[in-house]
Amino acid sequence: MFFAVSCCFFAQAQTTDALIRRGNRFYNKQDYDQSLSNYEKALKKSPGNPDAQFNQGDALYRKNDYEKAALSYDDVLQSKANENTRESAYYNKGVAMIRQKKLEESIDAWKNALRLDPADSNARENLVKALLEKKQQQDQQNKKDQKDKKQSEKQDQNQSDKRPKPQQSKLTKQQVEQYLKSLEQKEKDVQDKMNQNKNRSLSQPDKDW
Repeated sequence: MFFAVSCCFFAQAQTTDALIRRGNRFYNKQDYDQSLSNYEKALKKSPGNPDAQFNQGDALYRKNDYEKAALSYDDVLQSKANENTRESAYYNKGVAMIRQKKLEESIDAWKNALRLDPADSNARENLVKALLEKKQQQDQQNKKDQKDKKQSEKQDQNQSDKRPKPQQSKLTKQQVEQYLKSLEQKEKDVQDKMNQNKNRSLSQPDKDW
C-alpha cells in the first residue's frame, strides 16, 4: 500500500494569512468544501501563492478529486515555492497519480522528490513499490505477447494445412510403364514411316526420255 499525501499547512503572505488559517481549520474538521472555499479566496487575493495552492491540492485529494489535486501540486511546482514545499508537492503529486493508476507519472514525481530530499523514506518506499509494479506489468505484457505470437503462428500453420495439396496421379506404376512404351512405339512408327518415304524417293528410276 502506498503512503498517502503529507499534510503541510502554510500561511505566509499577511493579506492571505487569515484565509489560509481558516481554511486549515476547516480542513482539520474534514470540512473540505469550506477549506477549499477559503484557499480559493486566498488565491484571489494572492494569485500564485504556493502555500494556498499546496493546501488546495491536499483538500482536493481528500475529496478524491485526484486529477485536480495533481494540477494544484503542479501549480506549486511552477511557482516560487521553497525547496521543502516543492519536495512535498512532488511527493503528493506522486500519490495523486498512483490513485489514478498513472504509474509512470507517479514514478517520475517520486524520483523528483528524492532528488530534492534523498532522506524522504516514504518517497523512496513508494518509488520502490511503483517500480516493482511496473516490472510486474512488463512481465505480464511480455507473457501476453509471447502467447499471442504462439497463437498467431498456430493459426498460420492451420491455414497452411488447409491449403489444397497437389493431387497425386491415380495411375499405377504398371499403367505408367505401358503408357511410356506406347509413346515410344508411336515415335518408332513415325520414324519408320519417314525412313520409308526417304527410301522410295531415292529408288525411283530415271525418267526415260
